[in-house]
Amino acid sequence: MFTAHDILDIAIRLENNGEKTYRDARQHTPDEELKTLLTWIAREEHDHARWFTELKNRLTQGEDHHLMADLSRALVEDVIQGQAFSLQEVDFETIDTPDKMIRTFIGFEDDTIAFYEVLKTFIDDPEAVSQLEQIILEEKKHISSFRKMLSVNHGATT
Repeated sequence: MFTAHDILDIAIRLENNGEKTYRDARQHTPDEELKTLLTWIAREEHDHARWFTELKNRLTQGEDHHLMADLSRALVEDVIQGQAFSLQEVDFETIDTPDKMIRTFIGFEDDTIAFYEVLKTFIDDPEAVSQLEQIILEEKKHISSFRKMLSVNHGATT
């Protein structure tokens, strides 16, 4: 069974892994525009991890107990078991084009958004919900930026 702290640890790990993967990806593409985009997204993922860490630190023991059963059941059954997430390592040897890289990252961002949408339903603090909604919007912007690169620079659509 997951506690609220465990769930927030997963969110922190998602963001930290995203940051690392985007930074690593810069070395695997010659596309300067994509490198710039990856740098920007990595910085945002770093900021998201910091926010989730602060939220975790603010949780009181009582709030953790309140969220524990609901978060555990919903997230494990509906989200975690059905998603690949960006917790896995990216094998850049199999990603031989910028398009494949971008499509991989769109999938990761989609998984992250699905996780955060479920997480949001269990947060009682309106300020925390508002901040999480902002993070979700930023993740959606990442997807939009990736899709724009596909359609404008590589002639592909998603």
